[in-house]
Amino acid sequence: MNEAVAERLSRIARLQDLLGEDKFKAISHDRAARVIEGLSIDIATIADDPAKLRAIEGIGPKIADKIAEFARTGKMSELVELEAKVPPGVLALMNIPGLGPKTVATLWKEGGVTDLASLKRIIADGTILKLPRMGAKSVEKLKESIDLAEQGSARLPLGLAAPVAERFVAAMTDVKGVKQVAFAGSLRRGRETIGDIDILVAAADGDAAHVAEAFRAMPGVAQVLVAGEKKSSVRARIAPGSARFSVEGRSGDAEVGPTVQVDLRVVPPQSWGAALMYFTGSKEFNIRLRERSLKMGLTLNEYGLFPEDDDKTPPQQRGIKPVASETEEEIFHALRLAYIPPEMREDRGEIDRAEQASAGAKSKAAKHAAAPVEGLIELADIKAELHAHTTASDGRMSIEELARNARERGFHTIAVTDHSKSSVIANGLSAERLRDHVAAIHAARKKVKGIHILAGSEVDILADGSLDYDQATLELLDVVVASPHNALSQDPATATKRLLRAIESGLVHILGHPTGRLINRRAGLSPDMAKIVDAAKANDVALEINAHWMRLDLRDTHIRAAVDAGCLIAIDCDVHAADDFDNLRFGVQTARRGWLPAEQCINTWSAQRLIGWLKRD
Repeated sequence: MNEAVAERLSRIARLQDLLGEDKFKAISHDRAARVIEGLSIDIATIADDPAKLRAIEGIGPKIADKIAEFARTGKMSELVELEAKVPPGVLALMNIPGLGPKTVATLWKEGGVTDLASLKRIIADGTILKLPRMGAKSVEKLKESIDLAEQGSARLPLGLAAPVAERFVAAMTDVKGVKQVAFAGSLRRGRETIGDIDILVAAADGDAAHVAEAFRAMPGVAQVLVAGEKKSSVRARIAPGSARFSVEGRSGDAEVGPTVQVDLRVVPPQSWGAALMYFTGSKEFNIRLRERSLKMGLTLNEYGLFPEDDDKTPPQQRGIKPVASETEEEIFHALRLAYIPPEMREDRGEIDRAEQASAGAKSKAAKHAAAPVEGLIELADIKAELHAHTTASDGRMSIEELARNARERGFHTIAVTDHSKSSVIANGLSAERLRDHVAAIHAARKKVKGIHILAGSEVDILADGSLDYDQATLELLDVVVASPHNALSQDPATATKRLLRAIESGLVHILGHPTGRLINRRAGLSPDMAKIVDAAKANDVALEINAHWMRLDLRDTHIRAAVDAGCLIAIDCDVHAADDFDNLRFGVQTARRGWLPAEQCINTWSAQRLIGWLKRD
């Protein structure tokens, strides 16, 4: 429901922009869409309660009415009316990079463009050059944008974008004149998918041209889009092998385009912190910080935090000394905020939390150490892997190999959780094979010292919510990870009942990848997560963040709901091969986006505490 409502409100905003209607109405609809998309509750549960809808920041009476109307009828009458005024193909043109509402409106109203085909036609016959603001250079850029859009506009999964960005960062670090280098944007914030990659470099003005040239000449660059001294853009190839995946007994290549856009910004070293903050975003977070700055008599841009005055010329161009600019930390401190980690910068209440944390600190040192979430989880906090497969089902390592790999990574506990019998494609174990497997796990404990090896299973949650093994078989196990693998197109009500039955069985420790989604490939289940979280809390069941970059399930908004409810969380790599352990960082990033404290994650506990919890002692 949240996704459907947000998509429609966003479409209303875009149509209002396109038709030249009140820009503030468009802004309010767009903001409401983002707020609803980020909610940790299902808006369907309060759609018939105007007071509760209006209590959500960004949702006024008129937008509340639209949500209620959609819940009742499946339609928003205003959207229907707006769509009737615009040819269906016109709105899609706004997905082409560089085509904003004003340009699209001109193409449509004055050039007769109603879709991509008609746009290509007026480019080919040259009539586009007769339209306002459509010179030869503009048309050439437009042609390049169309080519890029047709190469594939699907966002790249986090796990595929990160290696490309790290490749650029590593190479740029060695370029002469580079003082600092980092990736920014949605990748730094740990979003599950990435539109393009932002690389930020600090270099003196005299080195900027050389640095930009080195960037454009990097191995793997397939096409140069923009070649400037301070800004360059390229299409970069995704490294061979980085698109491999292995889930549910299937291996192959992820369906992604052959290249991704990578943008370079070269900034002065003294502006590094301000630029890193600005280009990390999110857009909504940046707007809130600028508003806060203005209220404090300051102005914030990508060059620094400056005193506000009436001169419209940018302060950095007038030689005004910034209040803060070199580090993000000093900018947050100057704004009387605790440092907000990149993953939290989505305008979901983190600024208010940071203000409270800073105000509550008693000393200057305490203010610098203050955080909006105390003990926010970090990669180093994870000490156990509780979802891993061996050659007994669809994994590539033996029990002993798996245990040694986990021990080498500093883990005190590894759970062997091969698939249950209904996962035929993954060579799931019958009850008889599972008993033999448990014996083999116990035998491995004597051979691999220095790590606790737990006997478990990833047990299928069948379509009716029953588990794939009987109670007596499950009671042989140290840990039960129950996951949905089939019937993933069930309606929300049925999916909710299915997962609740498993949670309430008294036999499950961890609910594995609860929706069963695969990013960009399969939507998975859409259960009522509020009910799932409440049941997990009541039954002392941990909800899993599956760290595989194709899953990241739980997603960040679900994690936030679980955190707020005090529900336990597990972060697991769903290990099938040794390098699957490397996916842990993506699970931790997603957890940080959901504001998860380390204490609430069972993988951070001591071995004694974790094993005691698994025994329900």
